[in-house]
Amino acid sequence: MKITFYGHACLGIQINDVHVLVDPFITGNPKAAHINIEELKADYILLTHAHQDHILDAEVIAKRTDAVIISNYEIASYYGNKGFQFHPMNHGGSWDFEFGTVKYVNAIHTSSFPDGSYGGQPGGFVIEGEHKNIYIAGDTALTMDMKLIPLRTTLDLAILPIGSNFTMDVEDAIVASDFVACDKVLGYHFDTFGYIEIDHEEAKRKFFEKGKDLMLLEIGQSIDL
Repeated sequence: MKITFYGHACLGIQINDVHVLVDPFITGNPKAAHINIEELKADYILLTHAHQDHILDAEVIAKRTDAVIISNYEIASYYGNKGFQFHPMNHGGSWDFEFGTVKYVNAIHTSSFPDGSYGGQPGGFVIEGEHKNIYIAGDTALTMDMKLIPLRTTLDLAILPIGSNFTMDVEDAIVASDFVACDKVLGYHFDTFGYIEIDHEEAKRKFFEKGKDLMLLEIGQSIDL
């Protein structure tokens, strides 16, 4: 499993020969100006919620790649009604895709499209691949529901928001890593704009002091699990 950070909360996940794109917000992010969305591969697009900073480039990429959009019922149906391929889910439900099993899990946040229309309830994703399992928290507060995840799935990586203001901060993300029983964390949803700027070294130090590993990737940088 190869994971590439495209800035903010956007991730590219390659599992064998399948390409999964999560929350594509690239063209609206000046920090990701060097990323060309016309070159991104996507067989599937996962959307955690409907806010613009998570869906901005979904339509353009899905139109070019014919990707299947996976999200909650309201978001998936929204794109389905526009003619895109889609797969609707809801909290607690799982589905076996060609790249692995995806479970839609709870997140504490809000969800509305840029025009203010209803975007269903926000969520996160647990992906069980052939060899590795990951948790993509989406935009969320710290929630006790995270404790349910390791009851079913042993995680190899937890991808957690750490920017505060709109989501968890670093301290809460440390607790979240305890809840999901995973000490290897990829931080995201930070630095994109003023409200969520963080001190990188301090964040890494706080995780290290708790015996945990926080990775903060440069935009365009990848890791292999």
